[in-house]
Amino acid sequence: MSVSVNSAPSAAGSNWPALLALVTGALAMAVSPILVRLSDVGPFASAFYRVFLALPFLFAWMRIEQKRSKAPAPARRFSPAVIATGLAFAGDLFFWHLAILNTTIANSTFFATTAPLWVGLLGWIVLGRRVTAATAVGLVFCLGGGAALVWHSFELSPDHLLGDLFGALTGLFFGIYFLTVERARETEGAAWITFHMSLITAALLALAAAGAWLLYGQPMFPSNAIGWLVLVCLAVISHVGGQGLLSYALGTLPSMFSSLVIFMEAVVASALAWLVFGEAITPLQGLGGLAILWGIWLARPQTRGRKSGKA
Repeated sequence: MSVSVNSAPSAAGSNWPALLALVTGALAMAVSPILVRLSDVGPFASAFYRVFLALPFLFAWMRIEQKRSKAPAPARRFSPAVIATGLAFAGDLFFWHLAILNTTIANSTFFATTAPLWVGLLGWIVLGRRVTAATAVGLVFCLGGGAALVWHSFELSPDHLLGDLFGALTGLFFGIYFLTVERARETEGAAWITFHMSLITAALLALAAAGAWLLYGQPMFPSNAIGWLVLVCLAVISHVGGQGLLSYALGTLPSMFSSLVIFMEAVVASALAWLVFGEAITPLQGLGGLAILWGIWLARPQTRGRKSGKA
């Protein structure tokens, strides 16, 4: 299912389908904290089921994409970029759940939102990309908005240092994930990448979930049908919808801008927490959400190409 990505779209408007996919994917991923909180399994088990239960849906999507494109499958099922993507996403989920267990939710959320910093830094060091002034300003607004969303419960404490480190590693691995997906999309289809990277991620998270179950007694299996339904929704909405649409979008949009749009996940997660759990939204959080939206608008791609050496 090899897909050749056009690096110079014929019109700037051709970015809109990818932008719509990116925003929809961010909204789908925003549902994951709510579903994880509703599940009755351990954090590593929920991360595993999020990926594992998505595999049948991703396989069906891959077969449909292959038939529609009538293109042969790539010579290697697991290219270096796909392997790196699977490892990066496994690291992202693994350290995210470790952060949740070892620091406050606010701290883990804030440090996880540093992913765009790593996308810009690694893109500059490894790929020689320059970040435009508009993107840099947009990043500042997004980071400031993200900090405002968690400020009321953010806490720096020596007791949380290890968890804060895990949160920072979450941001690092998520930043790597953006870059590796973008690289894989140069030669491979979104469904192909998402399915095969999920196989790698699921295998690694299965080890983590089993270890947490055997060593620490964390619940591994849902207690009833409702518990399984929650996990299926987590897999279909947050993984198939979220990661799948993100993979599609990164075939057209720059990784730096895409990582900023993911800040919308924090905005929507706060709104859902208010609607579902009655968690109040403070004026500062409201301003933070507006700052994120403004930062994304400032950083939007202005040129007609997908990648011109600039983020």
